[in-house]
Amino acid sequence: MLIGYKLHSNMPTTKSFFGNASSSTVNEILQLVKQRYVDTVDSKALSNSAVASMLEKLDPHSIYIPSQDVNEINEDLEGNFQGIGIEFNVMNDTVNVFNIIKGGPSQAAGLEIGDKILKVDDRNAVGLKDSDQFKKWVKGPQGTSVTLTILRGDKSFTKKIMRDYVPVTSLDAYYMIDKNKGYIRLNRFSNNTYKEFIEALEYLKSKGMNNLVLDLRDNGGGILEEAVDIIDELVGGDQLLVYTEGINSPKKEYKAKRKGIFEDGKIVIILNEGSASASEVIAGALQDLDRAVIVGRRSFGKGLVQEQFTLSDGAALRLTTARYYTPLGRSIQKPYDKGVDQYAMEVMERYHNTQSQSIDSLSIEKRRFVTTKKGKKLYGGGGITPDQFVPLEQYAIDSNLNIFFRLNMLNNFSYLYYLQHQKAIKDYPSFQQFYTSFQVEESSIAQLIKEAEKLSSKKIILNKEQVNFLKERIRALIARFVWNQTGFYYVINGTDKTYIKAAGILN
Repeated sequence: MLIGYKLHSNMPTTKSFFGNASSSTVNEILQLVKQRYVDTVDSKALSNSAVASMLEKLDPHSIYIPSQDVNEINEDLEGNFQGIGIEFNVMNDTVNVFNIIKGGPSQAAGLEIGDKILKVDDRNAVGLKDSDQFKKWVKGPQGTSVTLTILRGDKSFTKKIMRDYVPVTSLDAYYMIDKNKGYIRLNRFSNNTYKEFIEALEYLKSKGMNNLVLDLRDNGGGILEEAVDIIDELVGGDQLLVYTEGINSPKKEYKAKRKGIFEDGKIVIILNEGSASASEVIAGALQDLDRAVIVGRRSFGKGLVQEQFTLSDGAALRLTTARYYTPLGRSIQKPYDKGVDQYAMEVMERYHNTQSQSIDSLSIEKRRFVTTKKGKKLYGGGGITPDQFVPLEQYAIDSNLNIFFRLNMLNNFSYLYYLQHQKAIKDYPSFQQFYTSFQVEESSIAQLIKEAEKLSSKKIILNKEQVNFLKERIRALIARFVWNQTGFYYVINGTDKTYIKAAGILN
């Protein structure tokens, strides 16, 4: 019994047998509230709130995950979820199928873009105001079934779909830019990311790629080991790639351990303020080792490592246990001593104080720097600072353009446009030819602006740059219906100044 107790007490999820003064006080207060408070209280919610408040005092990334949310939060890291595999939107009180996830049950069952879902089993899906309710109806364990009543054109029919694992890919897009330059975009680092990256890299190499643009914009990170494995394929020797260390976590070094499949070609990495954690691990390592040129804007600045511990009631604690450091010893973590709210708002402040339009006004001369073997100065303490800065287009954060995103108008407009011109769009043999030949009519843009004015009750005046931005975004969204994310990014990158800069550096 003593040995069992000692083993159990060393587990990170275990309460002390006798407790201590602080924990006893917390439990005592919760018990008094439960027994003597004037009104009925939700003890579980109160306890969760107390835990959340405690973790806020630590750092912005240590969080408590209630048991009912654990599965959904883990899906991004696991690289799959259980359900039927569609993307949808509610338009005019009806669920419309916007996309069929490749390899999912709905593709096998023959669902199509444009289908309208009227019922889920015996539940009426028309008139739903809450899309989360529809998600709960169609998601479920592998091997269970759901029957959908579908309207396609003017005909309705039922379709029984067996729920299964649906892949959640990390790889948004990959294609050849020209005869020797390739492009890969990753959106996260899950259990499948390294495998997906290698498959894309091998495909591009087979097409003649010897220079790579790796796009990590808005990639919030994920599993550290997946990022390390990717770096290992891009550098030679047994070099240090990253290390982690904390007061209760001994220093752990990650080194290159195998022959990489892309050790010699040039690499440019694109970052922005949405690139964080594992994205910064890759960029920081390749920057320190003089292996890649970093283009774009300063990254988010998350240099803390979390471990997830399962609690006795099925909830989870995602606790910061270490910091990571680049090979030259840079910590990328930005300050969080002013509280969680200020930490979260820091990125928005970059837009307002012109950091997104100028070469990082973050007092670089006061920041600690290191020097690479080739003599390049690199800074830490607030994200990865790019080697080549490309400002955010000012029109992209204009309030008039934000109306279209806030009202979800571009997605809906592109969807309806695609359904009306589906045959002509599918006649293009490739997304490259679609990009070269297809244009959105001026009359369609005028119609879109008119609808936005009606919905927002505001006069909308756009300049030429903003109109062109809308055209390109709509073209990209239309391409996505046929060629998925690769089609979307091929079109959107055609006029993207950061992408153009990155590809130009490889010349």
